Amino acid sequence: MSLKRVDLNLFRVFEAIMQSRSVSGASKDLGVTASAVSHALARLRLAVGDDLFVYGEDGMVPTPRALAIAPAIREGLGRIEDAIVARPFVPAEAARTFRIAASEYGTSEVLTGLIARLARSAPQIELCIFPYSRLDVVQQLDEGRLDLVVGWFADLPERVRRMPLLTDHEALVVRRGHPLAGRPVTREALFAYPFVVVELLGAGDQALGGFVDDRGVWRRVWIDRLLMEADADGAPVAHVAVSLPHYASVGDILARTDMVATLPERVARRLVAAGAHAALDMPHAPLEATVEAIWHQRAERDGGLQWLLGELAETVRAEAKA
Repeated sequence: MSLKRVDLNLFRVFEAIMQSRSVSGASKDLGVTASAVSHALARLRLAVGDDLFVYGEDGMVPTPRALAIAPAIREGLGRIEDAIVARPFVPAEAARTFRIAASEYGTSEVLTGLIARLARSAPQIELCIFPYSRLDVVQQLDEGRLDLVVGWFADLPERVRRMPLLTDHEALVVRRGHPLAGRPVTREALFAYPFVVVELLGAGDQALGGFVDDRGVWRRVWIDRLLMEADADGAPVAHVAVSLPHYASVGDILARTDMVATLPERVARRLVAAGAHAALDMPHAPLEATVEAIWHQRAERDGGLQWLLGELAETVRAEAKA
């Protein structure tokens, strides 16, 4: 395929379909008829030699070829737009939606403060928060359907940038009046009771050391050193009675049973402060996990997203001092 023979507007149609996953949605975004979008797609299919999109249950599904060329097309269109329209990003005047994937923890501990901050300084900015629990969030980041992902990560590929936000530790929590409350706790004593485990992706046995590989991005799915080391030396193994993809119900479960839960310390503190739960002494050094924001390298030239990252970092710093 030679670019000399391809109308560059066809790539705008490609990007619009990639974002909306429908011909009608693309036509609305571009301000043209659905027939014009279909005709443009037919021309691009002929030029590329691939179907690019096929019909599926949820709309137009991109082919492997479409997914492969999408990042380059998006970057190329972005550079053209930057070259033609060099306008500064003015937060107080900007009307933009940022799409962020975050866990329940990331939303409550990181994004809530950001939302309050933006409500004052950039009232027309919208944050659309998607579940971190989906196994395709990195694909959405690659495709430009997400701007940021907030979570716990280990190894990252070169195309992904990262910014540490805050560090948390694991804590053991039981109901108030639990037989283990108020006394030294050994691992053997803990394992006499069933556990509640929060696995953010519901990945179960697929997690290695608490992480799962999502397109080269290693995402933490649970924070629990006991479970990682339980059978490493032939010691007793914890019985996991309940596995959940969120923290919201853990407190109620603990209050009604003698189960034990390992939670991030910030979550544990709120439960204990409410009066119905107690924190146990750890029988080992607590596991430490850093919450980070990650984004695609192409956003390095996105003034709006770079501003948002700065606001996010400042929010975390301000709340740490409070």
